[in-house]
Amino acid sequence: MHDIKWIRDNREAFDQGRARRGLAPVAETLLALDDARRTAISKLQLAQERRNAASKEIGAALKDKDAAKADALKAEVARIKEDWPLMEAGERDAKEALEKALAELPNLPLDVVPDGKDEHDNVEVLRWGTPRNFDFTPKEHFELGEGLGLMDFEAASRLSGARFVVNKGKIARLERALAQFMLDLHTEQHGYTEVNPPLLVRDQAMFGTAQLPKFREDQFSVTAGRPSDGGGAEGQSEFWLIPTAEVPLTNLAGGQILDEAQLPLRLTAGTYCFRAEAGAAGRDTRGMIRQHQFFKVELVSITTPGQALEEHERMTGCAEKVLQLLELPYRKVTLCTGDMGFASQKTYDLEVWLPGQGKYREISSCSVCGDFQARRMNARYRLADGKGLGFVHTLNGSGVAVGRALVAVLENYQQADGSIAVPQALRPYMGGAEMISRAQ
Repeated sequence: MHDIKWIRDNREAFDQGRARRGLAPVAETLLALDDARRTAISKLQLAQERRNAASKEIGAALKDKDAAKADALKAEVARIKEDWPLMEAGERDAKEALEKALAELPNLPLDVVPDGKDEHDNVEVLRWGTPRNFDFTPKEHFELGEGLGLMDFEAASRLSGARFVVNKGKIARLERALAQFMLDLHTEQHGYTEVNPPLLVRDQAMFGTAQLPKFREDQFSVTAGRPSDGGGAEGQSEFWLIPTAEVPLTNLAGGQILDEAQLPLRLTAGTYCFRAEAGAAGRDTRGMIRQHQFFKVELVSITTPGQALEEHERMTGCAEKVLQLLELPYRKVTLCTGDMGFASQKTYDLEVWLPGQGKYREISSCSVCGDFQARRMNARYRLADGKGLGFVHTLNGSGVAVGRALVAVLENYQQADGSIAVPQALRPYMGGAEMISRAQ
């Protein structure tokens, strides 16, 4: 969420930042809402001051035995009390109108972010690895998985509908091995603390990381009844299934005041994630590229403002290390202003090579968000010199998406007979297995 005080002092810069995202100017509209809020607050304050003053004057009038004046003052106080609820409602409505408007506005891009309209304007930073030359036509992951009898989309469809899969046998173990490998790497070599967070969160957590209110249709909600002692319905509690572990991990700092010495705080979690994919109709309908439920290893950092950009480079490097150790060719791109996420100031995407598709596909997205999320969740830190508080800066990244890593391993390590070679880095997690074939 944006700071309305900053917008007031930098209205042109604010609208220019929005223009880089292809968005219309809104500074004047926001400032008008803020003016209405300030007016409502001032009206309440003046009424309170007048009520206090009139109450004192009543006492003086009674002391002077001026009954007429006392009665007039009492009538004035009564009118203020009568109008008070309406003035409070006006102040509350003005505050909510401003907060609602601010909550629906995306973050502003950093100056270094390239301008552009969509993914075609993203800027490639580097390529790592050389795509393998096959002496046969490489298959896509779902052809390989189904050919091995270890990937069942039909069964998943009977159970849950489209965009689900049932992985079995060695492919199920390979998926688990990938997650364990990533978590071990990030905790043992990259300094992240592993967390096992809830997968169900409340509205405030989703608001804090900016999934709500704008992206409500992309989320899955769960409503559970709470039975009373007599067995009847006592009430209902609504939760959201997390779309990414970024939500609970980042919100661990929500409403807290951290000491500067604690920062940067680096957290990781391997969790299932759930996305409605409301805007993905017709896209990646086959296979595991875009599913309603998937497993992902997430990286989150909580930093001071001065640490954030360096931490962004570091976090992205941690995600790259996963792909390098798995020997998966990839490229790194800086997202342009038109392709950035809602809460991001700057984002790197890592795109892994998929020979079955003959193209690079996103497998990790690492973003620095500044104090945008921190303001939404009131996450602050105490400055080391003790001179006040500041909002933390937040970062998040995939370290990496496990389902897409499975896709990449299947396609890049496929053999002519449809079997899959197990990457060297994963063999300790696969009981030493070197190959996955149908016989297994």
